[in-house]
Amino acid sequence: MSYTIGYFVGSLSSTSINRTLADALISLAPEQLEFREIPIGGLPLYSPDHDADYPAEARALKAAIEGSDGILFVSPEYNRSIPGALKNAIDWGSRPWGTNAFARKPTGIAGASIGKIGTAVMQSSMRGVLSFLDAPQLNAPEVYVQVEPGTFAEDGTLLDDSLAQFLRHYMAEYCAFVQRVLAANAPGHIGDPEAMPVA
Repeated sequence: MSYTIGYFVGSLSSTSINRTLADALISLAPEQLEFREIPIGGLPLYSPDHDADYPAEARALKAAIEGSDGILFVSPEYNRSIPGALKNAIDWGSRPWGTNAFARKPTGIAGASIGKIGTAVMQSSMRGVLSFLDAPQLNAPEVYVQVEPGTFAEDGTLLDDSLAQFLRHYMAEYCAFVQRVLAANAPGHIGDPEAMPVA
């Protein structure tokens, strides 16, 4: 059985090391996972003024999230938090109130940086956001990649064999997590409208 994983790259840079990391993660993932990028660069800034009539870009974003079995975030850390473009996309995907597209989607978070802490603080912020959105998270292993000379080739090929082994393990764990969460989300479980007791 295959699973469609929508993925976000939190950087808008054309030379983003996080896009390179996303490509590496996809190449190392189990064959059961099929990936589709959910673009964020064309979104306007979110405002509740749009809730009555979402723009086309935001409708496409919500449809892509809803059509995914799981969501993977691969993002840098800006000023010790979530990059603005990615947070804006999350806000679009979770509104209007009562139409949160992220609810019950199994999520994973990874990030790369030239700094030694990788993207640890961004990921901590992201986990708080995803908890509020009722989006189950793979909590371990954690992927904080410090990119140094020799980590990737010019064409994006991953050169670090130990990192490749770790990322392959992470994607295997994420695949198993997706399977567990989707099995637990089967109809009839707590939280489904049809499972609510009749007063």
